[in-house]
Amino acid sequence: MDVSEPASISTGIAERYATAIFELSKEAKSLAKLEENLTDLSAAYEASADLRDLIASPVVSRSEQQAAITAVADKMGLVPELKKGLALMASKRRLFVLPQLVRQLREMIADDKGEVTADVTSAVKLTAAQSKSLAETLKKTVGKDVKINATVDESLIGGLVVKVGSKMIDTSIRSRLNSLQNAMKEVG
Repeated sequence: MDVSEPASISTGIAERYATAIFELSKEAKSLAKLEENLTDLSAAYEASADLRDLIASPVVSRSEQQAAITAVADKMGLVPELKKGLALMASKRRLFVLPQLVRQLREMIADDKGEVTADVTSAVKLTAAQSKSLAETLKKTVGKDVKINATVDESLIGGLVVKVGSKMIDTSIRSRLNSLQNAMKEVG
């Protein structure tokens, strides 16, 4: 059994809806507002167990799910393209891909703006100056404006792990110690 299949199906579903919502929002010149909406929607999804239950529950009927997500969209002031897209997803029982939809839309908007997001993990919190310097250095390498998504992982001991698209640069001390340990095992 291929366990990656359900994930790729979800990604495919999210990508189709994201493309439609993105294109309609671009036509309506509401991409900036859509980007704000995605931040709000993502925060609401993370904060509300009720919203996550509504989206994932097989017990809630399609019409109830559609009415509820439309009410949430109205309350949040979502752009019409996103609101209608979410309502359509609810009517087709596709709201379970909401996290992937948000991620896809963010990537499309960033690409449209000529930006790329770099996931940076460091042993200590980066200062604003360090983030800016890293973004400038990565911009020279990537050729696009770089938005830093920083997280802290103290187990790295020191250094950074940077992921931009499919590329990963690991300069952490933990990684170097593991490499040294493996080299010593090979010798001994």
